Amino acid sequence: MNVDYLIAPKKSPLIIGHRGASAVAPENTIVAFAQAFADGAHGIEFDVRLASDGVPVVIHNPSLRHTGQRSGRVARMNSGELAQTDVGSWFNASHPPFALPAYAKQRIPTLEQVLTLLEKQTGNELIAYVELKTVRRQAANAQLAETVVELVERRNIQDRVIIISFNLRVIELVKQLAPAFRTGALFGPRQRATHSARGMVSAALACGADEILLHHLVAKRGILNLARAAKLNPVVWTVDDPKWLSRARILGVHALMTNNPARMLKSLQLSS
Repeated sequence: MNVDYLIAPKKSPLIIGHRGASAVAPENTIVAFAQAFADGAHGIEFDVRLASDGVPVVIHNPSLRHTGQRSGRVARMNSGELAQTDVGSWFNASHPPFALPAYAKQRIPTLEQVLTLLEKQTGNELIAYVELKTVRRQAANAQLAETVVELVERRNIQDRVIIISFNLRVIELVKQLAPAFRTGALFGPRQRATHSARGMVSAALACGADEILLHHLVAKRGILNLARAAKLNPVVWTVDDPKWLSRARILGVHALMTNNPARMLKSLQLSS
């Protein structure tokens, strides 16, 4: 894959499935990622945490209460236990119009399983944004970064993976471990409350990030202009309104993360 694709995509902006096609399938599951690819998304975004046995697993929250509908902390359970956890039935109950019996069979996937799905897709231009979900213990965060980097390198797909995090120390560590990896610094309204636009761009550059990922409430013209001037690819999350497509083109946004890739892609095609 030509890494220049990530810098200057042929289709602008890229449409990335946020936790997969999570508007129509249970988030962070194999079926949600497969649906995003089937819908034509240019890539997927998902969250990674370490299970107690050191295996990176794909789930957003630190506990199972939301998608697993049960008690338990991800960091205190091994990957085998997590692989038995139903993370699809909640979606059927919460979204009856999109409910499917197969969703109740979805379990927490490992990072390896999701990367396998990525590799199986036709064409090698599809990408994955891997968000590292960190904890208070720096040693655990270092282990997460090292494990993810090692797994991606072993599969030799580092040109298709962008490692992202709100924890900029971890992004810096990833760059130290693997300078060629593309990385992204995440900023949302909480960070905007304590950082100026220039401060966020400076922080992203200081940790060695290649991209700056901004919540849509933060993604104003000023910071987008600063990001492009600093040669940081600007990415905006999470956007489900197709009106963002024209705005993204005008403001030079590299990619939009959306829960509904199909709807965004349809609008993208109509506007081309």
